[in-house]
Amino acid sequence: MELASWLAFALAATVVLLIPGPTIIMVVSQSLSHGRRAAIPLVLGVVLGDFTAMTGSLLGLGAALATSALLFTVLKWLGAAYLIYLGIKTWRSKIHTEPLALTPSRQSASLMLSTYVVTALNPKSILFFVAFLPQFIDPRQAALPQFVLLGATFLVLAGTNAGLYAYFAHVCKRLLRQPGASQVVNRIGGGTLVGAGIFTAVSNA
Repeated sequence: MELASWLAFALAATVVLLIPGPTIIMVVSQSLSHGRRAAIPLVLGVVLGDFTAMTGSLLGLGAALATSALLFTVLKWLGAAYLIYLGIKTWRSKIHTEPLALTPSRQSASLMLSTYVVTALNPKSILFFVAFLPQFIDPRQAALPQFVLLGATFLVLAGTNAGLYAYFAHVCKRLLRQPGASQVVNRIGGGTLVGAGIFTAVSNA
C-alpha cells in the first residue's frame, strides 16, 4: 500500500470519528459520571467493539445486513434499547467523587462491557466498514495485509479519539464541582443517552 493511500485513509477515518455518535455520547456521559480513570475501560470497550464490528463486516455480516432489513432492524433496536437503559441508569445514578481504582473491578468491567455493546451492536458501523475500507485497498497487492493495516490504523484512531473525548469530559467535570452540579451532569448525560437511543431507533438510515 502506498503511503499516500494510507494517509488519505487515516485522514478520512479521523474526520468520521470526530463526529459524535452513540459511542462517543456513551464515553462522554460515563466519563462525567465516573471520572478520569473510567477512560481506560471505556477506550478498551470502544476498541474491542470496533474490532468486533470490523471483523463481522469482513466475515460477511455487513453483506447480510445490507440485504436483510430484519437483521438490520433487530440490531438497531437492540442497540437503541441498550442506550435508553444506560441513559435511565445514568440519570438515576450518583457521580463518584473519587476516581476509579487502577486495579480491575466490577465497575471497570461494567463500563467496558457497556461501551463494547453499544459500539459492536451498531449496524451502521458494520456497514461503514464494508463500504469504507475497500475504497483504499490496492487491487494490485495482497488484500489481507492491507485490511490488517487499515483496520489497525482505524482502531488506534478510534481509541485515541475516545480517550480525547473522555479527557474533555473530565475537564468539564472539574469545572462543575459546585453544589448540585453532580445531579445536573447526570441528568444531562442520561438524557443525552436516552435521546441517542431514541434517535437510533427512529433512524431510517
